[in-house]
Amino acid sequence: MPRFLRTTRFRVALTAFLASLIALAVVSAWLVLDAQNRLGNGAAQVARERAAAIVQVLNTGAAPADLRLHVRASIYEVTTRTGERVASCPGLRSGGIVPDGGILYRDSVQDLKPGDVDLASQESIGCASALGEDPEGNGLRLHVAAIPSGDSKYRVFGAAIVDESGQAALDSVRVTLLAGVPVIALLIGVIAWLAVRRSLRPVEAIRSEVAEIGAHDLSRRVPAPDSADEIAKLAETMNTMLARVDTAVTRQSRFTSDASHELRTPLASLRTQLEVLLAHPDRLDWRDACRNALLDVTRLQDLVGDLVLLGKLDNAAPERFTPVRLSEVVESCLSGRQGVRAEIEEDPTVLGDRGRLERLLRNLVDNAQRHTRTGVEVTASTVDGFGVLTVTDDGPGIPAADRERVFDRFVRLDDGRARDDGGAGLGLAIVAEIARAHGGTVEVADHDGGARLVVRLPSAEARS
Repeated sequence: MPRFLRTTRFRVALTAFLASLIALAVVSAWLVLDAQNRLGNGAAQVARERAAAIVQVLNTGAAPADLRLHVRASIYEVTTRTGERVASCPGLRSGGIVPDGGILYRDSVQDLKPGDVDLASQESIGCASALGEDPEGNGLRLHVAAIPSGDSKYRVFGAAIVDESGQAALDSVRVTLLAGVPVIALLIGVIAWLAVRRSLRPVEAIRSEVAEIGAHDLSRRVPAPDSADEIAKLAETMNTMLARVDTAVTRQSRFTSDASHELRTPLASLRTQLEVLLAHPDRLDWRDACRNALLDVTRLQDLVGDLVLLGKLDNAAPERFTPVRLSEVVESCLSGRQGVRAEIEEDPTVLGDRGRLERLLRNLVDNAQRHTRTGVEVTASTVDGFGVLTVTDDGPGIPAADRERVFDRFVRLDDGRARDDGGAGLGLAIVAEIARAHGGTVEVADHDGGARLVVRLPSAEARS
């Protein structure tokens, strides 16, 4: 199939053409038939009126033979019940031409057609004035009505032709519609083609722009039309998606750079120690060297574990959580720790992964213990349908300008102390990702004399 026939413009134009052609053809046929029926009904009404006029004359006592003197513009026939014709317009026939003044006997008289009329007789004055010389050749139509007379002695037939001017106008309209409907349908198809082509210009501009955007040029955006239609919404959605991709790629690039930097430091330290040990085995205590190497390996192991966990949290599908009591999480995390106080209020229950929640609280407590002076306080409570975990220390606190940045990856407000303690700046980032995966939030709350971190998780009752 040619590519042209597969375009949206062609399909829409073809659909518009066919739909308009069918619709216009149906409407035109209905209008023509309705007009034809109206003309026929008008002629039939005239025929009924003519027959009724004959009946009125008969009811006055006039003889059927005198009818032609009273009704001169009608075709009529009067028969008895047994079918004996007692009076007729000299142009009527059935199975043969009726002689002028003759009497025709037949079993029944039901309907008259144009072929049943003989205009050869010069005495058929009423017939000739009503029908003309050649009704069939001129395409004229007859309408015949049968009305019983008042005393039911006779059956009276009257006939009339369709209005010639109305029939001519209808025939002209029929020819016009027959030629005009396809032309109008084709015009609608062309208009649909032009309209779709104009509407798809912004889409083509969006496609061209997206095709030129590369992985290293994600700052570009697609052009958004001024209209508030679906294409403008598409452009807005596309730009929003590009912004998210740009943010994700930038974040991933920064994450990779930071991770490689963090991995390089302990690897370099480990390599240096091993090289010195191999170069001067008699000057160094191999036990101290192995002990220092083990610390670097442990640091590497923890860092790799944190990176793997963050990768899982970034790409993990929604999990099936189970009810978890926060009191059990607090008890498990604080078991064996010194200088940490716990307070449980209302024993809140949330839906989540217990292992991940324990990791969240453990990271918060580890961070607080590195900075506290006297001790750490952990509180679990229920507030407005949320299970709330609060970790408070009396250390130097977190500056207001860094309260959002502190949850980013590889962010350390005190790089020297973090390195000495073995931290890589991923602990609070892991807390934020775990809270997000559970439908919750984490923030640094206002607190005098230290730092207070608050985690809010939807309670099990609120989710059920």
